[in-house]
Amino acid sequence: MQADLVLYNIGQLVTSRELDKTKKMDNIEVIENNGYIVIEKDKIVAVGSGEVPKEYLSPATEMIDLSGKLVTPGLIDSHTHLVHGGSRENEFAMKIAGVPYLEILEKGGGILSTLKSTRNASEEELIEKTLKSLRHMLELGVTTVEAKSGYGLNLEDELKQLEVTKILGHLQPVTLVSTFMAAHATPPEYKENKEGYVQEVIRMLPIVKERNLAEFCDIFCEDKVFSVDESRRILTAAKELGYKLKIHADEIVSLGGVELAAELGATSAEHLMKITDSGINALANSNVIADLLPATSFNLMEHYAPARKMIEAGIQIALSTDYNPGSCPSENLQFVMQIGAAHLKMTPKEVFKAVTLNAAKAVDKQDTIGSIEVGKKADITVFDAPSMAYFLYHFGINHTDSVYKNGKLVFKK
Repeated sequence: MQADLVLYNIGQLVTSRELDKTKKMDNIEVIENNGYIVIEKDKIVAVGSGEVPKEYLSPATEMIDLSGKLVTPGLIDSHTHLVHGGSRENEFAMKIAGVPYLEILEKGGGILSTLKSTRNASEEELIEKTLKSLRHMLELGVTTVEAKSGYGLNLEDELKQLEVTKILGHLQPVTLVSTFMAAHATPPEYKENKEGYVQEVIRMLPIVKERNLAEFCDIFCEDKVFSVDESRRILTAAKELGYKLKIHADEIVSLGGVELAAELGATSAEHLMKITDSGINALANSNVIADLLPATSFNLMEHYAPARKMIEAGIQIALSTDYNPGSCPSENLQFVMQIGAAHLKMTPKEVFKAVTLNAAKAVDKQDTIGSIEVGKKADITVFDAPSMAYFLYHFGINHTDSVYKNGKLVFKK
């Protein structure tokens, strides 16, 4: 077998390959120096250190000397509200003044403000706006992004968001994983009929599934948003139709959404700033990924999810941006990683596993991406940094040198 591309002379190669079958967050392989990756077409065919085996080489093989740089799997942003209209900088002063989010929501701000902007935006306008965000993400080393709907809150505009996500998957190199989240808030037209909107979301589910517009279903299980019972009904209906499940849980108060995630076998439970010991125990005894969003805590000036306590309990953690126009208007997953180290007290191995292999698990793509292993997609990010520790220590800049997607160079600084 002769390779198309070889990356060699790698400084620190974080393969993110798990070294055992435990749920430990630091059980990943790191090749400390002189690593190489051999790529044929879109797949990885060899990984190691030292001299590249000659059987892979031919005069046609492209050889890239990475001069001691840090190399990781392509980063995965496993929780975003990517497609939306407008922005909400007008709420910033209220946040600084300490006005709670649920109060902003009750005043017509928050999700309901973005609802109006998204409904008023055309597909073309949403595509143009979102392409800019995806370019930022790619330049930061991200090769796969989960994208939720949830700013339409009616069938027409939820389908519009999901169709835009599908189109964007063909317009640029970042892979998009689509999540249906009409259960993000109750729209104004159902303000006095919450049960009617729950039934409407359940009615939308088969329509979205028939059009193959979403792989996951998510819900905002929160005080004054959707109760545990409402969440169970919607997610159970989704599961019966073949959706994989996610749940926004324990963000502002703890209602039992984490326990529901474990009960229903959700792929991930997300936010978890207010997780209880009961919730930690439920996740520790399940395969649910805890997807933490520390840049949201940073932006809202709230406390962080108890990552160390969760890791010590044996819970698998992912980190993601929660990119959205309100609580986290930032596409910067590198900054999220740096907060993960500084404020969640996660080690370099834990942080990098959280945005590679565990993030792949959070979107159920761990068999094809998330680690640099033979047979997996050649999604690879090169950082102009000597090590994971340096990357996390030197914060606030973009460390990306280059990005490979399916074995092709798609970004070079």
